[in-house]
Amino acid sequence: MKETVTRFAPSPTGRLHLGHAYSAFFAVEIARAAAGRFLLRIEDIDRTRCRPEFEGAILEDMAWLGLVWEEPVRRQSDHLTDYRAALDRLLDIGVVYPCFCTRKDIQREIERAGHAPHGREGLIYPGTCRELADSERRAQMASGKSHAMRLDVGQASARCGPLYFEDRAWGRIAVDPLGDGDVVVARKDIGTSYHLSVVVDDALQGVSCVTRGKDLLDATHIHRLLQTLLDLPAPEYAHHELMVGRDGKRLAKRDKAMTLAALRQSGQTSAMVRALAGYPDCKA
Repeated sequence: MKETVTRFAPSPTGRLHLGHAYSAFFAVEIARAAAGRFLLRIEDIDRTRCRPEFEGAILEDMAWLGLVWEEPVRRQSDHLTDYRAALDRLLDIGVVYPCFCTRKDIQREIERAGHAPHGREGLIYPGTCRELADSERRAQMASGKSHAMRLDVGQASARCGPLYFEDRAWGRIAVDPLGDGDVVVARKDIGTSYHLSVVVDDALQGVSCVTRGKDLLDATHIHRLLQTLLDLPAPEYAHHELMVGRDGKRLAKRDKAMTLAALRQSGQTSAMVRALAGYPDCKA
């Protein structure tokens, strides 16, 4: 029987809040119920927003909650060569292309089309650079023009055929990766993206059950496509509900009053915070 391995993967762009605690406990409980393993991963590829002090705060908050994770902690910034190898694989099979568009270019193209098609994550990229001739692509790249790499989702989907993924709450879900258009798989500044890094990390770490908020359910369609293209194993998924504040909106890092540090400073104990998150008995 396959070992159950879960992970909690925050980005060090701010302090953890109560919703993060809930997500971590959720992953721990799934691993603990199966006598499995719980991992902590630091997703720090966003160089403009990630800070070392926030990474230290994450470790501090996790320890304060009584959580124990398996060492070593994987930091994405230490593994850029892994993501480059995956990108090279996508290049080899011909399902990615360079995109030289700026945000303004994309917006202008959408406006010229007379409408603004919206995907699950916002405006859909209109595919401007997908139509460039190979000679034009090579010329622009040779000139040193800044570019991202996008996944040709239509071509990739045709190559992979029908796909699905299994979710503990939602059941079997047919993959529909076309909903967000040609997503970026390698940003201009870091050579990778959330989508690419996550699927590579989960495979290399042996994560068998991906736990995360249901706000990322749509991203799983792209992740299953990438897993298939890269010949990576398909994990099980468990997308959980999101914690909300008194205003009914989901908790976010901007909600400073709900950070674990603020709760601790207000006199809340770790036991009280575990209870607030709905996991009074979860300590490891």
